[in-house]
Amino acid sequence: MTTDSVTAVILAAGEGRRLAPLTNRRPKPMVPVANRPLLEHVVEAVTATAIDRIVLVVGYEQERIRNHFGDGDDWGVTIEYVEQTTQLGTGHAVLQAEPVVDGPFVVLNGDRIVEPSVVTQMRDRALDGDLPAMAVTSAATPREYGVVTLDGDRVTAIDEKPEGPVETNQINAGVYGLSTDVFDAIRETHATGELAITATLNELAADETLSAVRYDGRWLDVSNLWDLLTVNAGLIGESEALDPDGPTLGDSVTVADDVALAGNVRVGPNVTLGGSTSLGSNATVEAGAVVENAVVFPDAVIGAGAVVRDAIVAGNARIGPNATIAGGPATVVVGDAVHHGVELAGVVGDNAAVGAGSTLTDGAVVGDDVDADAGVVLDGRVESGAVVRRG
Repeated sequence: MTTDSVTAVILAAGEGRRLAPLTNRRPKPMVPVANRPLLEHVVEAVTATAIDRIVLVVGYEQERIRNHFGDGDDWGVTIEYVEQTTQLGTGHAVLQAEPVVDGPFVVLNGDRIVEPSVVTQMRDRALDGDLPAMAVTSAATPREYGVVTLDGDRVTAIDEKPEGPVETNQINAGVYGLSTDVFDAIRETHATGELAITATLNELAADETLSAVRYDGRWLDVSNLWDLLTVNAGLIGESEALDPDGPTLGDSVTVADDVALAGNVRVGPNVTLGGSTSLGSNATVEAGAVVENAVVFPDAVIGAGAVVRDAIVAGNARIGPNATIAGGPATVVVGDAVHHGVELAGVVGDNAAVGAGSTLTDGAVVGDDVDADAGVVLDGRVESGAVVRRG
């Protein structure tokens, strides 16, 4: 080993359009799960290792990231920033780090949560010069990711979201160990449209050894809105309340074991907080409400007697008294794709107001700043800023 200095480069420039409306005001890596931004979980996977320098590649709504992480002092590391002014793919994002990286480095995605062990494995590969390398894990639905073809411990091909049948469940875990040689390789990559880092790695795999680092630990990916509920459930229990005084709970409140309550949360009497639920700072749940399997952002209000299940309620949104987001499998349309049997009863965007006694049909997505009257039925996608009146 010639050096013990390895930098972690975290890609956090993307917008995350499939997570709209939650990404209208914040970059995807800053969407909260278990009351902390996705990116904070990724940063802490790095800081739990021997790596003490992080480069964040930022772009869309980057001030949200810069203001939250600063220079890294709160995490005991040095954090520097480089800007990807136009989101032209993950390979292009990695290329932006070239001016500040002068040795081996580890690359991670800012919206994909892994354990520190895989970061350590990749760091060790970097120190040994066994590069390039990529982490490989298994998935129940490999066709949704980059399917990896292996020859022993060598990657021979990466097929992004293949349309036909696949013969393996091995996928790209999105953690890479690279040397500075990769920058020239990215520039020489032949690609149409966005330049993905996997396009470069595919070309390297054809010409030389691309090592596979096997990883079977926690791997939580957020591609769609409903993934937030899955990831939130997987992370609850690791987040501490932000306020040392804790939340304020009324009489006869039922709280499941797997509930995360941030600081200054106010919960009224006779409320039921079911499992896999997180309530962000300053959130309010009024008397008699039921909230279960839900991600509630800071400053949101759940009105008295409301039922909110399998749902996401964004910042400063208000769910009126006796409104209902009932829960259960739903059909959700994202772009041109129709997803059936999804566990997502509804999404309510930032600053939206859902009137008393209103109902969200399964899979409804209510945009930012929507103003909905009492007693209305909200179905499908309601565009941001819409006014919904009865009749």
